[in-house]
Amino acid sequence: MAYYHSSGSSAASGFEYTQVGHSYANGQSDSQLNDPPFQPFQESQFDIFEWYPQFQSCLRYFLDHAQYNGPIQAVAAFVNIQLPFQKTYNPVLSSKHTGPNSPAGPGPGPSTPSTTRATGKMPLGAQVPLGAQMPLGAQLPTSTHTALTPYIRRLVATGFDYPAVLHGFFGDDWVGGIGPMHEAERRNYMFAAKSETWLKVKSHYDMDGEQHVPFLRPLSNVTEKEIQSAEAQWSEWLAMQDWMVGPRAPEQEPKIKQEDN
Repeated sequence: MAYYHSSGSSAASGFEYTQVGHSYANGQSDSQLNDPPFQPFQESQFDIFEWYPQFQSCLRYFLDHAQYNGPIQAVAAFVNIQLPFQKTYNPVLSSKHTGPNSPAGPGPGPSTPSTTRATGKMPLGAQVPLGAQMPLGAQLPTSTHTALTPYIRRLVATGFDYPAVLHGFFGDDWVGGIGPMHEAERRNYMFAAKSETWLKVKSHYDMDGEQHVPFLRPLSNVTEKEIQSAEAQWSEWLAMQDWMVGPRAPEQEPKIKQEDN
């Protein structure tokens, strides 16, 4: 797997991804463009019980593999977001439970991703809270869960939410697992840009712990279908602001006035 990023006007021209056995197409057919707008998590055919195992697969891949991958670490550093194992408090080293009662790992020596996941020890660069005294050989408590939404949001806002990058972060099941979340966050980004100034949008996408978003980029690879879907939901939100819901909801299709003969 290889990532390349170079300076340019857009991430599309400077960011490439290659992996043997996988290919992605950014284009859409005419039939897809003519389909009704897709609304993530709101479609009647969306099955949450079918989605959840795929989401869990994405979470496991991200925690057990992607966060220890060099290219993923490079992207995370470039967009200024900490990976789970890099967090100062409650780092997440693996999707499997590890902690003080875990079996002892290998003897002293450089820590590797595999030994880190096996022993639950803190990776290089982890910090002990100021003033805390840890007994020799003791381990800091770790968690086994992390939210994926902050990473999706950061990739969307910085223009790195390409299929290849999402595949690198979340694995083979990313389309079914985090695909609906990705669609929703792209729409949220469009709504944020429509609602507020650049400065307020940027502050909204900043995160705690000095994880400020370094830059914002317009959405990439936007299709007419995606714009139509966003327009439909934006109209619904405007109706909500005016309490035009329930029995007062606007008609979906305009009525045709008939002239009296």
